[in-house]
Amino acid sequence: MRPSLPTLWSFNGGYVDTAGFLTLHGLFTSHVTGNFVTLGAAIAYGSSGALAKLLALPVFCVVIVLTRTLGNRMRIPAWRVLESEVVLMIFLLSSAAAIAIAQGPFANGDGPAALTTGMILIAAMAIQNSASRIHLPKAPPTTIMTGTTTQLMIDISDLATGKLAPEARSVVLQRLGAMAVAVTSFGLRCAVAAFGFINFKLEVFLLPPLVAAVTLVAVVAERERPDETQPS
Repeated sequence: MRPSLPTLWSFNGGYVDTAGFLTLHGLFTSHVTGNFVTLGAAIAYGSSGALAKLLALPVFCVVIVLTRTLGNRMRIPAWRVLESEVVLMIFLLSSAAAIAIAQGPFANGDGPAALTTGMILIAAMAIQNSASRIHLPKAPPTTIMTGTTTQLMIDISDLATGKLAPEARSVVLQRLGAMAVAVTSFGLRCAVAAFGFINFKLEVFLLPPLVAAVTLVAVVAERERPDETQPS
């Protein structure tokens, strides 16, 4: 069975986030709001990476605005816009991997090479987040699992009561399956990234562009098999 687009994105989002945190002095490249916490820690302890954490959210926001604006102005079908976004993600992830391997390990999280690597990864994850919300609005988030886990627990509790109407039960079961896959992928991606860093150091960044390439194949395959679940 082919992996779904949300599953691939969920894996890549957490993998890049974990790899970035381990190699870029605690920088979150997907869960960018988490950088507010680590920014405070960097300031309090005088550790490096404060500038990268400060820039993370603005860069993330600017890239999303640019992605949405360009997508609206491109007079092509939504599928073509999505394919273009995935191709750009592959390019960004590959560029970040090349810089990290050539210039790392990074002694200073705010050094030019580390800062460039971090912002490129953030840009790639911003595009992924934007594409996920625009083209797959019914899919669970692919980078942050707090809301997904909350809904998962609520659905399990509702099912356990046995008081749901058949129609509502069907909807909950369908949502439960999708969210369970997302949460499982989240845990797996973090473990794989940690294992990759321990064993391969900066080469840990070679996997994300490959997963993104598989994502592109999945996007093209879905376009050839239109149905009610395909991205809009």
